[in-house]
Amino acid sequence: MNTEVKSGARMLDLLEYLAGCSEPVKLKDIVATLGFPKSSAHALAQTLVSRGYAIQDSTERYVLVHASRHRSATRAHEARLLSAAHPVMEQLRDVSGETVVLAVRNTRGESKRLAKCVSRQAIRFDVDLDGNSESYCTATGRLLLAHWDAALTDAYLARVPLIARTPKTVIDPDAIRALFVRIQEDGVSICDEEHILGSTGLAVPIRGRDGSVVAALNLGVVTTRYQSRSGELIAALKDAGRQISERLGYRESR
Repeated sequence: MNTEVKSGARMLDLLEYLAGCSEPVKLKDIVATLGFPKSSAHALAQTLVSRGYAIQDSTERYVLVHASRHRSATRAHEARLLSAAHPVMEQLRDVSGETVVLAVRNTRGESKRLAKCVSRQAIRFDVDLDGNSESYCTATGRLLLAHWDAALTDAYLARVPLIARTPKTVIDPDAIRALFVRIQEDGVSICDEEHILGSTGLAVPIRGRDGSVVAALNLGVVTTRYQSRSGELIAALKDAGRQISERLGYRESR
């Protein structure tokens, strides 16, 4: 006997479908792929949006909030963040030609990826949204640590094994703290082949209405392309970070 509840099964089908999509999708794509009636597909998708599991962008496409496995307040915060960031991320991906990632910091100092817009180039950087990322040797992780409470950052550096992932990885705690100061001064975090050889990461802060750093915006770049376009890529990333911060209500004092 089939004990599935039809509406529940459809919701799970929709969640699994959205989780496997690398780009936002329109309602007509959901209907065509899953075979749902349009009215049912729309109701299910809107339920995900209202509960903070997905967002609907300015072109009425749906995208899943990948880090939505937590309490509702966190989901709502992450959904608002992704709603503000996603159109800018797509624009940055198209302008730079590189992969864009949005991440936040968890309570243990580790970076948690929320969304990505993957480069369309044949040779490109990509990440698993559910994978782990060592904060001490990645651009995103260092950016978020640099803007964290100093005592908590020290506790993180004392707790986590500082392993050299490549010959270029900085693992001395004092040297990493010096990098935090430079990140705060320059407004950008750069990890050049410290996590993966052949890949250079750049990250800038996303600020909330009160000016606090609520997320990091990252560009994952093939190192050879970064070397020839570093100034252009940093400028584009900073501009995108400013746009997202303004969409969240932050206004930089002049």
